[in-house]
Amino acid sequence: MKIEVRLDENCTETKVIIIAEKMTEEISALTARLSEGAPQTIIGFDGDELLLLEPTDIVRIYAAVGKVFAVVGNKEYLLRLRLYEAEEKLKGKNFVRISNSELINVKKAKKFDLSTVGTICVSLSNGDVTFVSRRYVTKIKKTLGI
Repeated sequence: MKIEVRLDENCTETKVIIIAEKMTEEISALTARLSEGAPQTIIGFDGDELLLLEPTDIVRIYAAVGKVFAVVGNKEYLLRLRLYEAEEKLKGKNFVRISNSELINVKKAKKFDLSTVGTICVSLSNGDVTFVSRRYVTKIKKTLGI
């Protein structure tokens, strides 16, 4: 991919033009990233406190007992989002669904253990261990490029 930047003092608004032979996933991802506004934050609740969680700090998001939680470090925060809403909000930010009830931040994964047949064991940076369900194994392998 070639990148060209032209500076013009008379330009009042930045304009990005992509010239390509055909539309690819890379171009779609680049377009989505460029069209995003300010970085999204996720609102988490810790008792009576409301905290703004940076997506880069979130290790995983999971659903349990009818609620959705985000894990930052070793602390859990309640989210007032459904899991699919969190997934949509974090699209393109290194999050991938590994089961019907969990998303992980791929950048926070330390190790993927492929030794168990039919699933993948994931060790996360905060010490948590989780598993990719069979339904999502091919998707996670594609995400990882294996």
